[in-house]
Amino acid sequence: MTIYLAVAGMPVNVFLIMGLGGMVGVLSGLFGVGGGFLLTPLLMMVGIPPAVAAASDSNQIVAASASGAVAHKRLGNVDMKMGITFLVGGIMGGTVGAQWVKALRSLGNYDFTVKLIYVVVLAGIGGFMFFESLNALKTLKGNNKEPASDKPAKPSAFKRFMAGLPFQTDFHVSGIRASIIFVVGLGFLVGLLAALMGVGGGFITVPAMIYLLGMPTMAAVGTDLFQIVFTSMNVTFQQAITNHTVDIVLAILLFCGSTIGAQFGARLSRRLRGEQLRILLSIIVLAVMVKMLIGLVAAPADLIALTKGGGGH
Repeated sequence: MTIYLAVAGMPVNVFLIMGLGGMVGVLSGLFGVGGGFLLTPLLMMVGIPPAVAAASDSNQIVAASASGAVAHKRLGNVDMKMGITFLVGGIMGGTVGAQWVKALRSLGNYDFTVKLIYVVVLAGIGGFMFFESLNALKTLKGNNKEPASDKPAKPSAFKRFMAGLPFQTDFHVSGIRASIIFVVGLGFLVGLLAALMGVGGGFITVPAMIYLLGMPTMAAVGTDLFQIVFTSMNVTFQQAITNHTVDIVLAILLFCGSTIGAQFGARLSRRLRGEQLRILLSIIVLAVMVKMLIGLVAAPADLIALTKGGGGH
């Protein structure tokens, strides 16, 4: 069954788009990510223009994340205080990011820039998570007498830096103490990337909450889903009024699949350890990075079509 997307300017298979949404919804509930880091590249691979893919994906992330957040709230995994503090920075970052997108598109370099950012960010985060999780799993196997901790150890120098920041407050659900300034700043970065890359930022937020703030894995997953809902709503609104790149039909097809998938993902997350969740997420992140890198370095089949696409390269 084929339907024409007016904003994207192309026909698509309805079941293919809904299937992509469902797959990303499972990842949303399982890992606490909006799924944009995977879905936006996949949409570009099936021919959706990058600007439309990023903006429309932000729209469907709202549905997938809301579904997953409700499921995790029932499991007691959502730290509302942390989520709201993080959200303040996320909304500011998303607003600034939408203006950056407008500027890059006017220069004709948006397509190339967003793909390059994907490769760099995914390589760094995916590589770090993979090796840390692999070491954690090896440690668990080598020391069965000591109960496993779900909080990866952080350097003492970083702990001292975090403790020295002003406006310290306790986040009781997560069982940590952190600076409001640091949390808001982290949210700003995620909101900025959400607008530039069409992501909810979960593939950055979850590792940051675990490794930088010291939150337990499942609390990071649930809290991240909560903040993603509102960060993505803001990004979608900003993209729609600033850049006019939100394809409503595409977004509806995506979140029909992702809403159902998120429920299955949240239930599946209860069967896996924190270390196992992190290493699975890192493998997916690295796989997407490799695919994007190949697309950047491979010679285009049609140079004329590339020029018309507005990539600028």
